[in-house]
Amino acid sequence: MAASKPVIIAPSVLASNFAALGQEIADVRRAGADWIHLDVMDGQFVPNLTFGAPIIQAVRSSCDAYFDAHLMIETPDALLADFAKAGVEGITVHVEACPHLDRTLSYIRELGCKAGVALNPATPLGTIQHCLDRLDLVLVMTVNPGFGGQRFIDAMLPKIQQAATMIEGRDIQLQVDGGITAETAPKVIAAGANNLVAGSAIFGASQGYAQAINAIRG
Repeated sequence: MAASKPVIIAPSVLASNFAALGQEIADVRRAGADWIHLDVMDGQFVPNLTFGAPIIQAVRSSCDAYFDAHLMIETPDALLADFAKAGVEGITVHVEACPHLDRTLSYIRELGCKAGVALNPATPLGTIQHCLDRLDLVLVMTVNPGFGGQRFIDAMLPKIQQAATMIEGRDIQLQVDGGITAETAPKVIAAGANNLVAGSAIFGASQGYAQAINAIRG
């Protein structure tokens, strides 16, 4: 099942030069990025610490792209309003961190943001079946979250296919994050994903951002 929606490329700033974050975001947008993916990590849910809402608010004026906040944090509900105020358009939470997922997704929408849910590699898709009507995005992790530059887990391809079938006919983005390169992108698109997060393959590319983005887009 190939993706039925236009392919969206969302560079992850986790792999960018944080000393020039605003400029990096502006540059990658000019190079053809559709969205900007913001990996927020708390050092608890995942073994890494990145940035929070104040940093996002500081760079919001860097470009006009859709800001896609991926919250890898243990208690997202307490901070959702802060990220909405910081200027993100979409907020994705992890099903593993949300004991009351339906309520969390509803709150994200009440804040005026698109609501997304992410699933770690070991988490079954059945955990989100009950809340599809609250969702604007499903994120299938193809690495274990916490660090950039990891190798794509090929065993996740059937899960992407299953997710595509689950959301078929709904206005829901199917996003994939982890090990996305010019080599793995065609596989996930063929499996049904339309929204690709790539970090190292773009920000670490030797040929320039535009060429790297075009290579992933296919």
